[in-house]
This record gives sequence, C-alpha cells and structure tokens, in this order.
Amino acid sequence: MRRILLLGGASEIGLAIVSQLLASQPTPAGVLLAGRRTSAHRAGALQQIRDAGAAEVEWLDFDARAVETHAEALDQAFAQRVDVAVVAFGVLGDRETWRDHAATMRLVQTNYVGALSVGVLLGQRLSAQGGGQLIVLSSMAGERVRRSNLVYGSTKAGMDGFYLQLGVELADAGVQVLVVRPGVVVGRMTAGRRRQPLSTTPEQVARVTVRALSAGRALIRVPAIFTPIAAVYRNLPACVVKRIPV
Repeated sequence: MRRILLLGGASEIGLAIVSQLLASQPTPAGVLLAGRRTSAHRAGALQQIRDAGAAEVEWLDFDARAVETHAEALDQAFAQRVDVAVVAFGVLGDRETWRDHAATMRLVQTNYVGALSVGVLLGQRLSAQGGGQLIVLSSMAGERVRRSNLVYGSTKAGMDGFYLQLGVELADAGVQVLVVRPGVVVGRMTAGRRRQPLSTTPEQVARVTVRALSAGRALIRVPAIFTPIAAVYRNLPACVVKRIPV
C-alpha cells in the first residue's frame, strides 16, 4: 500500500493535495498527518482524509520549530516506506512583522529553519529507501521579495532555492522534488485580508500540483499566468519596483 506523509497536518492546501492524490490513485493509500498535538484543526483534518478515501490515517506529533525533534519524528514516519511527502507548514507575516523581533524569529524558525531541517532529513530518507516524491509548498512571494511582506518573502525565497537544488541533487537517487509557488490562496491564513487579484483556492492548487507531479515537473506557479508575470517582474529595475503600490 502506498503511503503519503503530510508535514503540516492541518494545512488546508496540504490536505487538499493529499485528497487529490488519493482521488488520482487506483488503490487506497495510507496517510500520515504530522502536526502539532494541540492543533485545533486536528480532528477535522483526520476526518477530511478519511472522507477522501484513505485506507488508514494516523496523526504524528510534529512541531516545525522544534528542530531537535525532527529526526525522531521522521524516523517514525519512515518506519514504513513513504511514497509521497508533502511539506506544507508555514506562517504568514505582513508588512509590520519585521518591527517585532519575536514575531520575526517565530516566522523564520518555522518557514526557513524548520523547512530546511525537514528537507535535509526527507532527502536522506527518500534517497536511502530508493526513491519517492516530495512536494514543497513555496510562494510567489519568494520570486522577488517585496517590502509589503519582506520577512515572509525572504523565508520563502530561501527555502524555495534550497528545495529546487535538492531536487537536482536527488534526481540520480530516484527522488522527484516538486516546488509549488501559489499566489494568494483563500483560506484560514488569509482570512480577514482583502481579496487579491488572481487569488486561488486550496483545491485549485491541489489539482494543478498533482498533474504536475505526474508529469515529472520540478517547479510550477499557480495560477499559470504568474509564469510570464514573474519573468517580467523579476527583471524590473529596483527604482521601478519600489514605486509599485503595496
């Protein structure tokens, strides 16, 4: 039986991806949701995956910021083969985050330090078992860091670069790494914020992600229109970018 591991066990996008993976497979798969023991969304996440058709679903206690516990948690996860791992945890900041040192460090420790910690461990374990697939949720905010969310954008830029090159490093070991860069996704993380142009939903991200995984892609942007937009935006002079409304 195939097994799917979701790091960020209550992530709306992560759960949508797992549900889509289950729907796309001819036989039921087992699912391991890894998240905080105290998560208010734990019961709902477990039920969502049961309803999606998982053959079995379990919860593994996991804290992205507690990097000293990551090796033990992943040892438990890889007691059996993991065919697909999804890294979907993260904290969304805003323009004022950098003014609060404690908030900045919480965001950095989750989005960057935690993401690299599990990335290293997943890379080692997937290659040791002879292959597998790794999906990583990045963000369009990491394409070119903007002052409107400079801490969040910088963490996504860093983890994104790491995972893209991890995919290159692991290719010969039979491990596929897919980096997913969504734009603004409507959900809990963005609740109460103004709706942005080209916003998407967890389900839309999931459908595109699973298709890209099957096609062997290494990087996608969601929606796809962001690809030509990003090509232009990355090459705009700094004097132009700083005048763009935030």
